[in-house]
Amino acid sequence: MSRTATRTRETKETRIDVQLDLDGGGRAEADTGLPFFDHMLAQLGKHGGFDLTVSAKGDLDVDAHHTVEDTAIVLGEALAAALGDKAGVRRFASVLLPLDEALVEVALDLSGRPFVVYEVEFGEVLPLGTPPFDPQMAEHFFQSFATAAGMTLHVRLRSGRNTHHILEAAFKGLARCLRDAVRVEGDTVPSTKGTL
Repeated sequence: MSRTATRTRETKETRIDVQLDLDGGGRAEADTGLPFFDHMLAQLGKHGGFDLTVSAKGDLDVDAHHTVEDTAIVLGEALAAALGDKAGVRRFASVLLPLDEALVEVALDLSGRPFVVYEVEFGEVLPLGTPPFDPQMAEHFFQSFATAAGMTLHVRLRSGRNTHHILEAAFKGLARCLRDAVRVEGDTVPSTKGTL
């Protein structure tokens, strides 16, 4: 069974194209016009162990908000489509992920019930990259992604000072959790309800 999906979203603000193969080899390419965001999306594919291609054209002259939000929505929709009925998946995963001084806790449930707890606060918030990625947009990414994917997601900062390290640990933590949660271990839907 192929666990792949291709999704596109086009609005007056953005055009997003995503290709996802959950059983790939960790090959990731992202071109959103936001180099730091591309770096974070590459972490998802590499550390998630799936193949991911993201192409986004957005109104970056206005702000990065629309590009980040719409990319998250399309990526979440692609994940949900690739998972199908979720038969056999592990469903739950959690990790404490360190990156130098940063330590981020991520836990998720492919529950079909979108809910996000995001407890990541920064000291001085400085944009990353050129054009700039506002670190506060990461929360919006996680919220939009989890909602579109239909998952419960918790992201908590345990320690850290460097904004780049904190965000990269969060994205790598999400990737490692996805890698574990989508792993096929059986052939039935992991729920007493019989559906997720």
